[in-house]
Amino acid sequence: MKFYLSMDMEGVTALPDYTYVDSAEANYERGRRLMTEDANAVICGAVDAGATSFLVNDSHSKMNNLIAEELHEEADLISGGVKTYSMVEGLDSSYTGAFFAGYHARAGQKGVMAHSMIFAIRSMWINEVEIGELGFNAYVAGYHGVPVLLVAGDDCACREAEALIPNVTTAAVKKSLSRSAVQTLHPKKAHILLHEQTIRAIENRANVKPLVPPESPLLKIEFTNYGEAELAAMMPGCHLEEGTTIVHFQAKDILEAYRAMLVMAELAMQAKFC
Repeated sequence: MKFYLSMDMEGVTALPDYTYVDSAEANYERGRRLMTEDANAVICGAVDAGATSFLVNDSHSKMNNLIAEELHEEADLISGGVKTYSMVEGLDSSYTGAFFAGYHARAGQKGVMAHSMIFAIRSMWINEVEIGELGFNAYVAGYHGVPVLLVAGDDCACREAEALIPNVTTAAVKKSLSRSAVQTLHPKKAHILLHEQTIRAIENRANVKPLVPPESPLLKIEFTNYGEAELAAMMPGCHLEEGTTIVHFQAKDILEAYRAMLVMAELAMQAKFC
């Protein structure tokens, strides 16, 4: 069995705020060590459940956070950017299942450090389904016929996953008290939970179907201010909805929609004033 792990950071055990996930901040080195330990707990669970191959994709910020020499030796690692498919780089139809760990809730929702890709994005939709990073990544996995078997992070991310993916296994390693405060499990207990839930997720794999995306999806992204939307709409094929900060893009498939979202986000980040 072959498994894939997209490893984000905001939902990692014990991390409460940006000082743990920003490489320029004082707590970052602690954060990346805790991130690596969470990843190892998932990998160990998969190996114990019979995994024969395992790929980890570092999916946070510059995507070079995981400590390679401390990562479980059975896992290959994708580290660094720029990557064509960002948080789901390397995922294809050869995988038995995907795991999303260290995940957080989408923008505008309760949850520690909740956001969707960048702070310029307020909401995203595929057709009429509102999604965040978790949902978009799950749709890409579904395009390849790969089910998302496990989602781990704060309690808000887990609830978001359960509402989107029937029968998914979740592991809430911390409870969000506010956007920058958590009640967390001790890391040792969290790692036991991640290990056990990974095994349970693999055992439950027959009950989880891939989240199949719609054909020719309409991507809509609402930006926080007009300048960001104006810049994003400069991408060919985009349309800025009059009187709003919502940019439309009609994609041929979910992969094109995903890449369009990445480009629009990069353009929006060039806005310098609110």
